[in-house]
Amino acid sequence: MRYRDIQLDENGRLRHFLSIEGLKRQMLMDILDYAENFITVGGRSIKKVPLLRGHTVTNLFFEPSTRTRTTFELAAKRLSADVLNININTSATTKGESLLDMLRNLEAMHCDMFVVRHAQSGAAHFIARHVAPHIRVINAGDGSHAHPTQAMLDMFTIRRHKGEFADLRVAVVGDILHSRVARSQIHALTTLGVHEVRVIGPETLLPQRVEELGVHVYHHLPAGLEGVDVIIMLRLQRERMQGALIPSEREYFELYGLTEEKLAFAKPDVIVMHPGPINRGVEISSEVADGPRSVILEQVSNGIAIRMAIMSMIMGNRFGSEEEEQ
Repeated sequence: MRYRDIQLDENGRLRHFLSIEGLKRQMLMDILDYAENFITVGGRSIKKVPLLRGHTVTNLFFEPSTRTRTTFELAAKRLSADVLNININTSATTKGESLLDMLRNLEAMHCDMFVVRHAQSGAAHFIARHVAPHIRVINAGDGSHAHPTQAMLDMFTIRRHKGEFADLRVAVVGDILHSRVARSQIHALTTLGVHEVRVIGPETLLPQRVEELGVHVYHHLPAGLEGVDVIIMLRLQRERMQGALIPSEREYFELYGLTEEKLAFAKPDVIVMHPGPINRGVEISSEVADGPRSVILEQVSNGIAIRMAIMSMIMGNRFGSEEEEQ
């Protein structure tokens, strides 16, 4: 079953949010446009809108995560939802209860949405195929496959700084091979019609036939950064590497670490992004990470707005509805 077959309902609206792959440009634009409604909520004295009042959102994180879990929790609470955080390490699954048994128990507690992070690719898709019809599922990262909400918050950040996508050159730098973020970013960028997407890294950290995704490949960082508008740095996914794929972190930084000197090859108004967590002195220098071209902290803030938008869209609740006005 293709992702698009399960992500959309019979009317073409979002039912689950599992992957960027298979979604059309207009759907991505709708998400970006709708997220604009939520960008100012965090600055209010009362940081809430009642769109998900009475609904329960369950965070199922089978992998540790601080930033992603926290922003999903904040997004749900700012939509006035009740939030249940399941500590998988101490849950009944460690005592022999199966994943499906756990899902059935959560359904019996009248939960409405599962936000899933899992080390195995396809886990969120598996859960979406087995939940009750009223349950909605959001993929918060599955293995090396996809991290669609991270990609959308990155697209949101790019658009707020650069406007239209059509004329942009975007470079994704680093460990493409193991990065679920990179895959989702590439799908989003190409779907949105970016002029050129470049991937930059050593051969050992690039997937085979990566060109088939519609990207241009560079192994030399200065050449790859020449004339780009956006640079997205990725961390080394040490926990997913099988064997020594780089000589050392020091040598990796010398060749592929982003410094002020290397940044000069890009356009003067380039923006620098990073999905986090940052490894300073490995893929990026502190001077660049904290410098004027960095929008890394904006990405974190924008993540709340994007996740609020996606949550409310898949639950069918929108600004301007009768519920929101109550």
